[in-house]
Amino acid sequence: MKTIDSIPTSKIQRASKLVTTGAKIGVNYIKYYGDKITKTENEAKARLNENNAGDIYDGLKQLKGSALKVAQMLSMEKSILPKAYVEKFSLSQFSVPPLSPALVTKTFKKYFGKNPNEIYDKFDSVSVNAASIGQVHKAEKDGKKLAVKIQYPGVAESIASDLSLVKPIAIKMFNIRGKDSDKYFKEVENKLVEETNYILEVEQSQAIVEACKHIPNLKFPNYYPELSSDRIISMDWMQGVHLSEFVYKNEEVANKLGQALWDFYMFQIHKLQKVHADPHPGNFLISPENELIVIDFGCMKTIPDDFYIPYFELAKKENIVNPEYFEQKLFELEILREDDSKEELIFFRAMFHEMLSLFTQPFNKETFDFSDEVFFGKISDLGAKYAKSTELKNMNGNRGSKHFIYINRTFFGLYNLMHDLKAKNIKINNFNSY
Repeated sequence: MKTIDSIPTSKIQRASKLVTTGAKIGVNYIKYYGDKITKTENEAKARLNENNAGDIYDGLKQLKGSALKVAQMLSMEKSILPKAYVEKFSLSQFSVPPLSPALVTKTFKKYFGKNPNEIYDKFDSVSVNAASIGQVHKAEKDGKKLAVKIQYPGVAESIASDLSLVKPIAIKMFNIRGKDSDKYFKEVENKLVEETNYILEVEQSQAIVEACKHIPNLKFPNYYPELSSDRIISMDWMQGVHLSEFVYKNEEVANKLGQALWDFYMFQIHKLQKVHADPHPGNFLISPENELIVIDFGCMKTIPDDFYIPYFELAKKENIVNPEYFEQKLFELEILREDDSKEELIFFRAMFHEMLSLFTQPFNKETFDFSDEVFFGKISDLGAKYAKSTELKNMNGNRGSKHFIYINRTFFGLYNLMHDLKAKNIKINNFNSY
């Protein structure tokens, strides 16, 4: 893959890049109107989505950082975005143009005060994996093989300005409006700030490894604080293939991996009330022994009691079918608001009843089949239904606790990974045995 020698770091440079991307999208719409004359609406729309997704991704991958991270987050929303966007944005998980060796050395010296070869016995300046916030290099120290993650220049400093650039798009896409909407963007900004603090990531990684090392069929790297800084992390090199590249071998292997993944998340959520909130395939490897390896703990979400309790109360079937109790919890979770109109109360009560009745099905069974195409087809259909709802677009979509952003992201990502693994007969409450 072609490397890059510089990244736009100033607000003006990054805004200019997005303006250029916007101009390309304008041209795509002109082509779209032309295509509608000679093609069907579906064909014309598909080409428009494909062209726009490609141009947006090409622009974001040059910027890297928060803008690309938002694309990565959106790639997990398979029921919201058209397929072309999901496929293109998914590349941001582990396949973007890396920094050139010269820029790697320059960046390393800026962050660590030394060249890589002054710290490690061996250091490969050609990246083996590049994502939205940083890229990974192979190294050796005292006979140990290491993975060294280096943060891209300017990423931490451009978070606020990047989000201000993508904010208008998000407001339109998710129908967020009203005086309280800033709390959602602030939640994302705070999490991105945490993700660029590699000292915090090393601390979080060591804490989660210690808390979860007893879960069967899970593996974690060791982390080396003395070889890390606020922009560089050194950890064990873990041998394996990315979860997205894992080829289904047999039901036994799939179920073993799926149970490990499910137990890992349920143990964190229910026992620690702090969870790895970035469950995309690029953060997991499958070892040669068919064990699940977790390699990134940059995005951790603490779940406060005032959210955790009503959220999981609504995962119980008996509470979903109890109208008064159900409505009470919707108010506690800020899904229903005191200033809602009668029409909004009726609409959102019905909408969330339909959604929760479907999404919580795994939690109301002893075991669940995550390979079930019917279940995931219903989720996709439901997402498409509300994405097209003109009634929803005319209402205030600014609702729900700020904690929904990363907790829902966690569950959508987890469900998708479980489905990709074709995991069957997963024991839902198995984590209680640890």
